[in-house]
Order: sequence, then C-alpha cells, then structure tokens
Amino acid sequence: MMHAEENASGKGRLDGKKVVVLGGSSGIGYAVAEYALAQGARVVIGSSHAGRVDAAVTALGTNAEGQVLDLTDEPAIEAFFNATGSFDHLVFTAGDSLRLGEIAGTDLSLARRAFDIRYWGALAAVKHGAPHIVAGGSIVLTTGVAALRPRSGWAFGASVCGAMDALTRALAVELAPLRVNAVSPGLIATNLWQNMSEEDRQAMYEQAGKHLPVGRVGEARDVAAAYLFLMESGFATGQTVVVDGGAVLV
Repeated sequence: MMHAEENASGKGRLDGKKVVVLGGSSGIGYAVAEYALAQGARVVIGSSHAGRVDAAVTALGTNAEGQVLDLTDEPAIEAFFNATGSFDHLVFTAGDSLRLGEIAGTDLSLARRAFDIRYWGALAAVKHGAPHIVAGGSIVLTTGVAALRPRSGWAFGASVCGAMDALTRALAVELAPLRVNAVSPGLIATNLWQNMSEEDRQAMYEQAGKHLPVGRVGEARDVAAAYLFLMESGFATGQTVVVDGGAVLV
C-alpha cells in the first residue's frame, strides 16, 4: 500500500496539485487518492456514504479532506464544486453495484438506474466541476471493458460503459484545451461486488482469474496508476486506457 509519507523527502509528480476524487472513499477511487497523496497532491474526496468518507479521510491523513455527496443530486454537486473552489484534476470513479441479468427478465425502470451515477452523475460532475479546473488540469472518468467485450447478461453494464467511452471523446473535443480521458478496468476485486456472498465472490474471482493472461483478477492499486498517468500526461486527451489483465484478448 502506498502512503503520502513516502513522498516526504522529494518532489512528487503531482506536487502542489489539488485533486478531487468522486467515489474516493473506497475501491479504485480510494487507491487513486492514495497514489495522488503519495505524489504530493492535496486530495478532496466525495462519496455518498458518510461512514466511509470519515474512515477514508482519517486513513489518508493530513492532506486529505472529504464530503458526503449524493451524485444523483445536481444542485448538491454544483454546491460541492462551488465550495471546493479551484483545483487541478477531477477523477470520477463512483458507481453503485452493477445490475446484471438478461433483458427478458429485467424491470427496465430499475435498469435505468444503472445510468444514474455512472453516466448522469459523471456528466453533472463535469458540468459543474470543469469551470473550476485550472489551466493544465484534466478530467479522468471511468468506464469498463464490457463496452469492448460484453458477456451474456451484461447489456446494461455494456451500455453504460459504451456511453462513457463516447462521452469521454466528445468532452475532450468540447472542453479543449482541458484534457478529458477515461480508465477502463476489467474485473477488479472491490466492494462493487459486495452484494454477493463472500463464497460466491471468491469463487468468481478464482474462476475469472484462471482465464486471464495475467492469471488473476485485478486489485484497486493495479488500476489506480493509470489515473495518475492520465492526470500528469499533458499530451493525452480523448483516450480510454484499458487495464484489464488481458480480458479483451481472451
């Protein structure tokens, strides 16, 4: 695990930068916050779960702050960014548990909720966050490899991921010179799968890992470095970086 203290003796890649991580209280977002702090940034996390926000800020340390934020509430998102003020990088990793299942047996009114945070929440964050990002800053969104390699029962997840891919490219053109990119994780062992029993979850990880070229499912820290690269690379925009253990190849 990487900690901010590791950077105490030298200049980090994000030294003096302010990074906002929405979804930063757990999983990939928390790992991104850790990496950013270790590279000299100040971090502001936003998440809907008060207990996780408090625990994350305590664990992350002095240069981290957090706020409870409902990412389905546009006025609340606007108020959050107005209070945050100017910053350098916006990272959006928020998302609730994935809704999986075949279309024939799915209540479409419930399936629409798959877009509430992952797409509409991200779009609201960009709308209200972008005006506060300083010159040379960036936005990094989150999609998923289901857009490239959907499995049976993944119609809704693949749709959201495909929408995020297209949104990333469109925003990179519309918001230029502000850079907009995305990271596309494969199967990552995070609390995204918390609705499954521990036994079923571990069985899924083991089975899926056997079929990947790297021989295992991913962990949050495997993906977090991609967000860091996209934040610091001044020549990357409109790109989706896939970090999936080779899933799209098999």
